Amino acid sequence: MDREKALSIVKEQLTERRYIHTIGVMETAVALAKRYGEDEKKAEIAAIFHDYAKFRPKEEMKQIIIEQKMPSNLLIHNDELWHAPVGAYLVEKEVGITDESILMAIRYHTSGRMDMSQLEKIIYIADYIEPNRNFPGVEEVRELAFKQLDETLIKILQNTITFLMKKNQAIYPETIDTYNFFVMAENSKK
Repeated sequence: MDREKALSIVKEQLTERRYIHTIGVMETAVALAKRYGEDEKKAEIAAIFHDYAKFRPKEEMKQIIIEQKMPSNLLIHNDELWHAPVGAYLVEKEVGITDESILMAIRYHTSGRMDMSQLEKIIYIADYIEPNRNFPGVEEVRELAFKQLDETLIKILQNTITFLMKKNQAIYPETIDTYNFFVMAENSKK
């Protein structure tokens, strides 16, 4: 699927602000893919569709999680997580994208997962650092992203977990598992 067709499909699903975010994620993902020798086309498509389900009704997403037997613990955690796995499902069913590496990158762009592929890391990181994001510490992460992918992933996970803890919010277990996996992998290199 070419970029223009993908963007036109996604534009119908998003607010203008979220569409601008998506363009930023797409450009960042392609730049990261180029930097790390990843398939740029796959990074582009995964980035374009990463928020495909973001504005679907909560009840529809809940129904899909139940019907598709997605992890049931999604339902007891923040519903901001839902659009990623539901989005991967809907992108396959409604758009016809069947490339598992693209679908996995969409599915795990909010929670992360242990042993993420390079493409999954790129989409996760691009979503966090795209140029329209503006919050304390983002510049540091942007710089690191083009130097070392796994260290960047760890830094984002640390920031996210700390942010959620300060807000007294529960942390999705897969996010904790992702953090532990990559910290232990980095520590084993030392």
